[in-house]
Amino acid sequence: MSTILQITPYYPPHLGGLERVVESLAAGLGRRHHDVRVLTTTIGADGAPPLARDGEVTVRRHRSVEFAHTPLAPGLLGSLLRAPRTAVLHLHCAHAVLPELVALTARLRRQRFILHFHLDVDASGPLGMLLPPYKKHVFGRVLRAAAAVVVLTDAQAAFVRDTYRVPADRVFVVPNGVDRRYFMPVREPAGGDRPTRLLYVGRLSPQKNVGRLLEAMSLVTRPVALTVVGDGEQRAHLERQTAGLGLDNVTFAGQRLGPDLIAAYADADAFVLPSDKEGMPLVVLEAMAAALPIVATDVPGNAELIGGTGLLAAPEPRALAAAVDRIAEDPALRLRLARNSAERAAAFTWDAVVARVEEVYATALAPSFTPALTESRA
Repeated sequence: MSTILQITPYYPPHLGGLERVVESLAAGLGRRHHDVRVLTTTIGADGAPPLARDGEVTVRRHRSVEFAHTPLAPGLLGSLLRAPRTAVLHLHCAHAVLPELVALTARLRRQRFILHFHLDVDASGPLGMLLPPYKKHVFGRVLRAAAAVVVLTDAQAAFVRDTYRVPADRVFVVPNGVDRRYFMPVREPAGGDRPTRLLYVGRLSPQKNVGRLLEAMSLVTRPVALTVVGDGEQRAHLERQTAGLGLDNVTFAGQRLGPDLIAAYADADAFVLPSDKEGMPLVVLEAMAAALPIVATDVPGNAELIGGTGLLAAPEPRALAAAVDRIAEDPALRLRLARNSAERAAAFTWDAVVARVEEVYATALAPSFTPALTESRA
């Protein structure tokens, strides 16, 4: 049995794809008889205790504050320094500060660490101008210091090699997975005159661009109804936008987890994702497993996963509306895309993903593994 630290800025009940990926990966590793410990922050914890046992996984939440979309939890460094020297350090990355803490700990203790690269975020907010130099001069060094960089797709692998100059032998492609509870049989499109039921699941944040979907809804000509599942900093703004557009066919359902989320997929006729950028969207894998037709913006992350399976539209409201109209007016197309989704999802079980992550650990942490060196100049 190995001790494995899953180190993540956020963890459920905080809502987001990264959080749920870490939760599923930790649970899968725990079922394979590893000592799995999650180190995270109290952001979005909704009163969860600082230390708890969840199945085979121990979760330690450190008191924290969030500044410029970055969680700051000084106590995390202490937990890292107290961890067994033989522990696997598996860092999940999409925010600043935490990567530097893990890299510092690894250097002080002469440990290797694994960096899981979920998404290359874009600048936003008043301090967004600091992000490009941070990525170039700080985060890039952390990436190159990792024994292994786990990416979700071949396109991401090329990106971290070309942009951050991570040697190819340190880059491992491991896709996200989907829980077996989400798998459903293909369903015949509903008849009658009822509106086509569209579903969005995810954070209500700038990257997801739900505002684009709302604008598209105002342009759709076929009878449709949209349910928005999720929460986030933009919810109030999006609700005002919905009212301003006069959309009486949009419902904000709030956060749903577990059986409630599965029921939302089961009740939908099609899934819509209007993002500006994705890594490998977990919600799309879940929607595919639920045998839903997919409509999404043709942007990085979506294109690799959805191309050839669902409908991709240019990332602007009119193109997205046209794709929604195609889905709504053509039951035969919905059925064909539903079958595509079910077939594609079969390759993304968590059992297979967890086994692949164990292979990365075995390779990158083996004493005989001597990856190519790269100069550290930014």
